[in-house]
Amino acid sequence: MKYKRIFLIVMDSLGIGNALDAKDYDDVGANTLKHICERNNGLNVPYLEGLGLGSLGQFKGIYPLHNQLGYSLKLNEASNGKDTITGHWEMMGLKITKPFVTFTDTGFPKEFIEEFEKRTGRKCVGNIAASGTEILDVYGEHQMKTGDWIVYTSSDSVFQIAAHEDIIPLNELYDACQIAREIAMDDRYKVGRIIARPYIGKGKGTFKRTSNRHDYALKPFSKTVLNSLNDAQYHVIALGKISDIFVNEGINESIRTINNDDGMDKLIMEAKKSFCGLVFLNLVDFDAVYGHRRNPIGYGQAIEKFDQQLFEFMKYINSDDLVMITADHGNDPTYKGTDHTREQVPLIIYNKEFKNPCQLPTMDTFGIIGATIADNFNVSYNGIGKSILNMLD
Repeated sequence: MKYKRIFLIVMDSLGIGNALDAKDYDDVGANTLKHICERNNGLNVPYLEGLGLGSLGQFKGIYPLHNQLGYSLKLNEASNGKDTITGHWEMMGLKITKPFVTFTDTGFPKEFIEEFEKRTGRKCVGNIAASGTEILDVYGEHQMKTGDWIVYTSSDSVFQIAAHEDIIPLNELYDACQIAREIAMDDRYKVGRIIARPYIGKGKGTFKRTSNRHDYALKPFSKTVLNSLNDAQYHVIALGKISDIFVNEGINESIRTINNDDGMDKLIMEAKKSFCGLVFLNLVDFDAVYGHRRNPIGYGQAIEKFDQQLFEFMKYINSDDLVMITADHGNDPTYKGTDHTREQVPLIIYNKEFKNPCQLPTMDTFGIIGATIADNFNVSYNGIGKSILNMLD
């Protein structure tokens, strides 16, 4: 074991453009970080810059350094798809060859909706591909009057259920999601995630989603690095929605987070503890609050805030710790539509004892992350990608 603790941070949706197969996804020209930097007239992120982010592209205000402090490289996604589950599962070794089913253009089939209504005892409105905030302005007041479910999807493989917390109790919403998950195990409807989307507000223009979101994902189809670590008695600590993404498979401690700030606060709390294993954090606000809502200014400010928090986090990193920072897909807030974009993602790797860190060649799968983690802890790995542990001096 080279490193006692590994901290893996996912900046959800921070793509860096240039995906080799972007044309297949109609995403040619998307570049999340580049366009955010341009819209903000440059970003002030000295710590990410120091770690080597500027060597991965032309990002206004983020410069390549001759003596960067971390290794940096670009990763291509090998799996078919550009959603959260696909990206995270590939990081831990699983390659998705058949994309999860989507209902972007048609909404969910009549048979699915009727079965869901029958089993939950409430009618549905919506059933379209929509922004999660805009659909509340369309149907929120209706739900307050009728108690109907607001259901919707996107270009991702999801069935989302919105419910006003003062109208439909959270437990009933969660039970409805479990029912939807059961129905959606049928191959005809097998979406990657069912998502509970609770919200509050008094009327159109005031509705706001709360932190009580919960995801009901498909169980990984095979064991991942997380299972191998858990089986070997290492700590596997999931922060944010990681436990939802992997349905708690291989995870022995799960900690919920409210937002990016809370996620970083909890990461710092874990860094202050003594343990041996992996901490796996997803920072969902980059994607959910700024990417999908097409807010490049807010996204840029969130990156700058993360950079400041990263500086605080690094105070608690020991010489036998490894930090890995990456993303699961793109979500260019300047691009058409409101959905994810097929892009390369960054991988930044830091240890305070590195002697000559540099930019590494572009790799062909996110799976090198899981392979490297498995190699470090000497646990089995049968997934996609090869370890780059021996490339880190």
